[in-house]
Amino acid sequence: MTTISLVAEVIDNTTSRGRTLRFLYDGSYEEFRNKLTELGETPIPKYINRDVTPEDAERYQTIYAKEEGAVAAPTAGLHFSKHLLKKLEIKGVNFAEVTLHVGLGTFNPVEVEDLSKHKMDSEELIITQATCDIVNEGKAKKKRICAVGTTSMRAIESSVSSANTLNPYEGWTNKFIFPPHDFSIANCMITNFHTPKSTLLMMISAFCGHDLMKKAYEEAIKEGYKFYSYGDAMLIL
Repeated sequence: MTTISLVAEVIDNTTSRGRTLRFLYDGSYEEFRNKLTELGETPIPKYINRDVTPEDAERYQTIYAKEEGAVAAPTAGLHFSKHLLKKLEIKGVNFAEVTLHVGLGTFNPVEVEDLSKHKMDSEELIITQATCDIVNEGKAKKKRICAVGTTSMRAIESSVSSANTLNPYEGWTNKFIFPPHDFSIANCMITNFHTPKSTLLMMISAFCGHDLMKKAYEEAIKEGYKFYSYGDAMLIL
């Protein structure tokens, strides 16, 4: 006998070749969430060519993650442990949190010659006043503002004032950063090594310059660095 535990109706297509579903479930929201967890699995990127393991549920997540909503982890943040954050705090580093719910579009390669024609998926973004206060005070004091990952960089570049300070924001962003681009907030960043033709690689090229980016990637290949989500990271100063 076949039993059906969950029914969904496709109601729309998304720009990233996905589907929008309406779930039909007779039960409480908490029961529905538990059912999704039971039926689903950790959405590790397709280029990690293996089956999902139970360890992925913990490993493919930053230790400071709080809000649900993203379909991919901001992988530069995977390099941080509680011990490392405490050491940075002792050194006087301040932390400012932003929320950007990464969508499937982050994995879409750029397939157009004219980069201005590439369509980015919109992703939900939240920047609080408290975050702006920390960042803008750092800028005013000529401190280093380090974006941890392309996700954070895209978030803060999506809400910049005319005076090049960070504004609070709650909404959506489809900002695509590619060369040439004048970055307004961060003056350094931590990022993993990204796939060719990705929007992430183009942002890195815009931030550090195409020649330096190519030199860094050539060094990484020569030295056998690990690429992509579970790979190594670079610090761009």
